[in-house]
Amino acid sequence: MNYKNSQELTDEELLERYKADENSNWVGILFDRYAILLLGMCMKYLKNEEDARDSVQQIFLKVLADINKHKIQYFRAWIYQVSKNHCLMQLRHKNQVRQEEVSEKHLNDPGEPEEDKARFVEKDNLLENMQHALEQLNPEQRVCVKLFYLQKRSYQDITDETGYTLLQVKSYIQNGKRNLKLLLSKQG
Repeated sequence: MNYKNSQELTDEELLERYKADENSNWVGILFDRYAILLLGMCMKYLKNEEDARDSVQQIFLKVLADINKHKIQYFRAWIYQVSKNHCLMQLRHKNQVRQEEVSEKHLNDPGEPEEDKARFVEKDNLLENMQHALEQLNPEQRVCVKLFYLQKRSYQDITDETGYTLLQVKSYIQNGKRNLKLLLSKQG
């Protein structure tokens, strides 16, 4: 199987390839594109780094299990909704939030097509804002945050790979996480 240039494929092309051969690597590539955005969203809802990291893993498993159950037109909007629902369920289980309930019915039984399109565009814009927030981090913070949260590297691994000191790595991760949170709160 040729994965060369797979990063250049659109979300829709990756979904089509997954549905054609059920190779989970296609979904993995898709998920890698959005993992840092989902982490930021989970941190925004759950306010806890460990819970957010666990949630991103659980969301990935749910995506793998559910991707063939839905007709997905806009992957970004769909994964955003799945993630939002997951976070709200986590909060509900902890008795922290009782006000907003998102129903999976909306994913399975969409209303008016025009209304759906507007909803997907809105969610797409929200994910775009998260991507922009990540891009606004300085390069050191962005690299360290990606290595630590997405690639699950240890502080020492990051130190070895980047040449930064252990103290710098810890600082970049902590400040990057804080700055990402601030940028996301300003956007919405």
